Amino acid sequence: MAGTYGHFFPQRSKVAIIGAGMVGSSFAYALMISGLVSEIVILDVNRDRLEGEVMDLNHGMPFVRPVIIRAGDYPDLKDADLVVITAGVAQKVGETRLELVHRNVEVFRQIIPKVAENSAAGTVLLVATNPVDVMTYVTYKLSGFEKQRVIGSGTVLDTARFRFLLSSHCQIDPANVHAYILGEHGDSEVPIWSLANIAGVRFTDYCPACDRDCGPLKRQEIFEEVKNAAYKVIKGKGATYYGIGLAMVNIAESILRDEHSVLTVSSLLEGEYGLENLCLSLPTVVARQGVVKKIRLEITPEEEGLLRRSGEVIRGVLNEVGF
Repeated sequence: MAGTYGHFFPQRSKVAIIGAGMVGSSFAYALMISGLVSEIVILDVNRDRLEGEVMDLNHGMPFVRPVIIRAGDYPDLKDADLVVITAGVAQKVGETRLELVHRNVEVFRQIIPKVAENSAAGTVLLVATNPVDVMTYVTYKLSGFEKQRVIGSGTVLDTARFRFLLSSHCQIDPANVHAYILGEHGDSEVPIWSLANIAGVRFTDYCPACDRDCGPLKRQEIFEEVKNAAYKVIKGKGATYYGIGLAMVNIAESILRDEHSVLTVSSLLEGEYGLENLCLSLPTVVARQGVVKKIRLEITPEEEGLLRRSGEVIRGVLNEVGF
């Protein structure tokens, strides 16, 4: 098949996905539609599920730009530009992301050494398995990869949820709403209200002009909806996958096209805001090499304290699982 379609691609790019569950297959579907890559190879221990997902995706091939989609195994990672890890145990109704940790650490102890052994020197690893900040650090330690080549999906989706809810409240296009969720992708995440803005106007200055209730209670209500969104989706349909699938395509695009986009991905901290030896989300320039640099924001002392508290939560869990 590679010989059949290869001439359509002026520059080949290949993404490997570890895990053909709802997140992995939703990412593959969104990536297929994007036209961003020339080859997608998917791995999963459940071979029947894997073959079914690959067959279903290939049946849509006449409707998208040419792309090779196939089932593979670890040796197929050797020429992948990006390896995306979605494998792991799914979050149950009422279960926090951090409660998943012991089961998924054991899964990663099995798969990450194989990923590292078979990946090329310049391959970037993108982790989406929850609890993603813990699993990103576990991947960094188990893989032996350079710090810039291990990235977690972090709060990219949380930030998108935040922007969407602010845009709905303010009745403004989300493209003109700029706001970040930083820290853990989970219950200790931090909304950066001090820098939230509508088309460059600080949220606090915009509110009096929009003639809507934007007081502390409304802000807390919006943030609680962001923080608890996954729980609500899981309760309603059993899992979240469309939003994170699209978020991961956004991250993949910045890597594969060397875009230098600023994204709130999770990566190794080395003293930022007094935090180190763990992974959390900060505004980060992402390009072909992975992490280029992190952008330090001038946030309030209260927000900085919450961010440090978020780091303490993650460090506590890492200590619990021996990392």
